[in-house]
Amino acid sequence: MELLKKIFLVLTLFISFETMSAQSIYDFSVLDAKEQTVSLGDYKGKVMLIVNTATRCGFTPQYKELEDLYEKYVDQGFEILDFPCNQFGQQAPGSVEEIKEFCSINFKVRFKLFEKVEVNGDNECPLFTFLKSKQGFQGFDPNHELGTLLDNMMKKADPDYASKSSIKWNFTKFLVDREGNVVKRFEPTDGADKIEAALKTLL
Repeated sequence: MELLKKIFLVLTLFISFETMSAQSIYDFSVLDAKEQTVSLGDYKGKVMLIVNTATRCGFTPQYKELEDLYEKYVDQGFEILDFPCNQFGQQAPGSVEEIKEFCSINFKVRFKLFEKVEVNGDNECPLFTFLKSKQGFQGFDPNHELGTLLDNMMKKADPDYASKSSIKWNFTKFLVDREGNVVKRFEPTDGADKIEAALKTLL
């Protein structure tokens, strides 16, 4: 009986490992702003930028930069997936409907809005667990006006924060190529110029 248990355990671990190693971004499904299930398989062949956003953040003006990128490249197969997140300074309050209205009025946003998520911790969205496993923290840009501030704030809370792949703040962005590979992570202090340079190589 003990031998059978050990064999079963080994087989279970093997199957789990195979499942994890075979996992693709296209295996994930998420809820959109209308609470409808959306398979990321619908985005096969597209270049995606997946972003956790907030409407009351120092980085909120990046919505305009993102919308400009979207308008410029959407006809070439580029999509932006927007996931509001209220985990950082409670800076994404309100309902998804309110967030959508805010983005539409202030930044004329047309790219896809999804349901609010958590991106770190016990209740984090599995998609973001996957993204973080593929691209770790890249460091804040020290030349950005908020770069040093964020670095000092994070170090106070955790001196070893930079070695961890967790999402650090609003407007962390993951770039996914047409084959579903997570090829680049941009931190909140990375603007549209850096994103566009990488994006052009994928379109």
